[in-house]
Amino acid sequence: MRGADTVYSEEELAKKLARSVEKGVPLRVKLGMDPTAPDLTLGHTVVLQKLRDFQDLGHKAILIIGDYTAMIGDPSGKSKTRPVLSREQVDANAQTYLEQAGKVIDTSPDKLEIRKNSEWLEPMSFADVIQMAGKVTVARMMERDTFAKRLKAGAEVFIHELFYPMMQAQDSVEIRADVELGGTDQTFNNLMGRDFQRNADQPPQVVMVMPLLVGTDGKEKMSKSMGNYIAVTDPAPEMFAKVMSIPDELMANYFELLTTEDATRIAELTNASKTHPRDGKVELGRIIVTRFHDAEAAKAAVDEFFRIHGAGKSGVPDEMDDLKVPADLRDGDSIAAADLAVCAGFAKSKGEARRLIAENGLRLDGEPLTDPQGTVSIRTGQVFQRGKRKFVKLVVD
Repeated sequence: MRGADTVYSEEELAKKLARSVEKGVPLRVKLGMDPTAPDLTLGHTVVLQKLRDFQDLGHKAILIIGDYTAMIGDPSGKSKTRPVLSREQVDANAQTYLEQAGKVIDTSPDKLEIRKNSEWLEPMSFADVIQMAGKVTVARMMERDTFAKRLKAGAEVFIHELFYPMMQAQDSVEIRADVELGGTDQTFNNLMGRDFQRNADQPPQVVMVMPLLVGTDGKEKMSKSMGNYIAVTDPAPEMFAKVMSIPDELMANYFELLTTEDATRIAELTNASKTHPRDGKVELGRIIVTRFHDAEAAKAAVDEFFRIHGAGKSGVPDEMDDLKVPADLRDGDSIAAADLAVCAGFAKSKGEARRLIAENGLRLDGEPLTDPQGTVSIRTGQVFQRGKRKFVKLVVD
């Protein structure tokens, strides 16, 4: 139950666990993941860790790769229809998902069963689809707040989106899930799985939903689109620095959802009267980096961070990559600030660069750039930076 937001229901879970012990048969614990993007963030690992908890207690993890549902895209929490992905995109994303999920869950064949929902969804005939749709009323589907909010706002809801919860529910029937895990944004989909299992004369699965991890900004759900994420594949120094940037009030939540530290230890590390917040955050960062890299990388990341940001430090690393500024982008010794940001790899587009400048996210020799449309004078040796973690030294021929 550690870290869980809600369980439907705790009494049913206790009964299933008791029967599992009595009969010596492990529970089948399902987690569905749609490979709609190539990389996982620490937010994804919250529910993966819960799956690992069940594995460590002797139960069977069933990881559903939603290669078929991903082509629709889960409408949960979305204010508009997701773009449709090609099968090739989905398959490529699925491969990286599995590689990265293996950093958290036990991938031993006796502990993990991997299935793709195209196994049972792709062969369905149109008659099968109609029969599946006949199990859910329009009123029930409109209970989903995502759809209700979009309709109220005059936004479009397409018919194919209504099939998503049904397809996910069918997954539970096909693999005879005892427990389904998900984030709180998956509650509607997961509970529909219980409805479909009852309709198929199966015992309904217990649904355990986990809270959504708040991003490094301390405000929104961790998301790549929000830029407030820590990626599972981030280099160790960057991962540690991002952890150090979170607001102090997030520490207890991160310790509970991203580590296996016990409650007593967490209370000690997050109580400012017992542990300085900086020291608590250092320990949090060390644990997280060790988990996704190793202890040696974590130690090096800590040392690097304090070499740059320790007491009396300028916040600028001693070593950084050189950036040769192309002559064709310059007007003499001047360059558009947005062009410089794109050239440095700090932004993918001029539009993103201008937003960064407007938010005081870029600095040249420590001075913030303030005019999104403006130009800056540059010379060799200047330090150009984005935030507190990305630096380059300019080279101007």
